[in-house]
Amino acid sequence: MVQAGHTMEADEVRIWVLTDNYYDSLRPDSEVSTHYRVGAGECIHAEHGLSYYIEVSTGAGTSRCMFDFGLDGERILDNARLLGLDLGNSGAFVLSHGHFDHWSGAAEILRRVGSPGGLPFYAGVEAFLRRGSLRPGSVEVQDIGQLKRGGLEALGVRPVEVRDPGEILPGIWVTGGIGRETDYETPNPALLVRRGERMEQDDFPGELALFFVLKGKGLVVVSGCAHAGIVNTVRQAQKVSGVRKVHAVIGGFHLINAPADRIRRTIADIRGLAPRHLIPAHCTGFEALTAFSREMPGVFELNTAAAHYRFSALTR
Repeated sequence: MVQAGHTMEADEVRIWVLTDNYYDSLRPDSEVSTHYRVGAGECIHAEHGLSYYIEVSTGAGTSRCMFDFGLDGERILDNARLLGLDLGNSGAFVLSHGHFDHWSGAAEILRRVGSPGGLPFYAGVEAFLRRGSLRPGSVEVQDIGQLKRGGLEALGVRPVEVRDPGEILPGIWVTGGIGRETDYETPNPALLVRRGERMEQDDFPGELALFFVLKGKGLVVVSGCAHAGIVNTVRQAQKVSGVRKVHAVIGGFHLINAPADRIRRTIADIRGLAPRHLIPAHCTGFEALTAFSREMPGVFELNTAAAHYRFSALTR
């Protein structure tokens, strides 16, 4: 992994949403997106999970990776087949954080696509710890699982702990641990992690996002859940890359059930970042989605499972 410094620019970034919470076969395409239309006997799978397949073209060639793996690996592989994708072409695998709706599908996907030569599986600090959550009004901790490092190794990949920002493949960058700059993007007290013998509030110190520097256009930032805050996530990419201009932000913004004031302040700060394309997904939540669509109609796009986004240096 190349450490932060010079960032290789991309000529084109292509992102396929292998699964997300929502699917709409009749969703219209846009200047940067196409949506898969099912035919007779076909079905696109959607779930409370998120998974991406990404291709980045640079002067060094084309880099490919998977980012997050959703819940149901078999159904995600079916989606990939319908989309004409071979996930075995991935040069690396990346996990945003240790919640089951982002890693549960990994075992079946890796079992089916294989990993010749022990490809790297990048994950942040604490990605392999056990997680828990508190349901509203409950004091009983619900166990929400643990990704095992040994299980990944048995499937032929090589777990790599990411602490610092770096380039994992030409043109594909991980943020490293995301700094906290805003005063309102605070951890959810209902989300817990086991550290030693204790369940503690999870502040996601190792959460990762991906970013790309699109030639002449600025940053394309891809988040899994943005537990660290989507504004903090974009600012981390700006800091690492030295690029201020933001072309696109896509992914989970984790504003589901968030107070109205947090949603309002997030929208204000995202507006200040002036992205050309804004594509909230997964855990953003209905209230936040509708607020973004209302307040930023010129840049907002509703994401769906099986959407394909193409950001090119040659187009808007």
